[in-house]
Amino acid sequence: MHNEQLATFEQTIGYQFKNRALLLQALTHSSYANEFDQTLENNERLEFLGDAVLELCVSQELYLRFPEEREGVLTCLRAQLVSEAALADTARSLGVQKYLLLGKGEENQGGRERDSILCDVLESVFGAIFLDGGFSRVNELILNLLSPKWPKSGKFKKNKDFKSRLQEITQKFFSDRPRYTLRNSFGPEHEKIYAVQLSLPNGQQYHAEAGSVKKAEQLAAQKALSDLKNTGPSS
Repeated sequence: MHNEQLATFEQTIGYQFKNRALLLQALTHSSYANEFDQTLENNERLEFLGDAVLELCVSQELYLRFPEEREGVLTCLRAQLVSEAALADTARSLGVQKYLLLGKGEENQGGRERDSILCDVLESVFGAIFLDGGFSRVNELILNLLSPKWPKSGKFKKNKDFKSRLQEITQKFFSDRPRYTLRNSFGPEHEKIYAVQLSLPNGQQYHAEAGSVKKAEQLAAQKALSDLKNTGPSS
C-alpha cells in the first residue's frame, strides 16, 4: 500500500501516525500476510489490544455520562456500542474496506464486506493509535467516531444482543456473570472457525462455533438463553 493511501486514511480518521508501520499492520489481514508476504505482521495482535482499549474508553465514558445507572444497565449499553454490527457500521462509514489488505481467498469469499473482518480491523486501528499516540488520543478519537451512537439516557435498551440479555439474567439470579473461553480454532485463514465455551455461574456449559469469536459467543449465549427459558435458572 502506498504512503499516499495511508495518508488519505489518516485524514479520514483524523489521526496522523508517527509510526505509519503500525497503521499498515492494522490494515493487514492474516490472509494477505500468508499469501503475499509472510514477513508482514498481520493485525491480530493489534485487534486484541484495540478490543481492550475500546472497552475501557467506552466503559469510562458511560460511567461518567450515567452516574445513576447500575452495572447491568451500563453493561448493556456498552455491549450495544461495541457490538460487531455497530463497529462494522462505523468501519464502513470510514471506508475502511477500501484500505484493507486481504488475501485472494478471503477477497473472493466477500471478506471485504464481512462484519467480523471490518469490526476487527477497526479495533486494530484503535490498538495502533493507542501504541502510537497514547490513551488520551485514542480515547478522544473513539468518542468522536462513536458520537452518533451514544445513548441519550440509560433507558436505551432496545435490541439487546444475546450476551447482554444473558448477563442481565445471570447477574439477577446468580450475582455473577457468564464466562466465555476460546477453546479452539481450525480451518484455513480465510475460512477459520472458532470454537467457544460458555460457562454459567451454576456450572452449566454451552459450546458454539462460528467464523468469528464474537459470533460464536453470541451463538453460545443464544443457546443458554433458550435453555434457561425452558428450564429456568438452577443453582
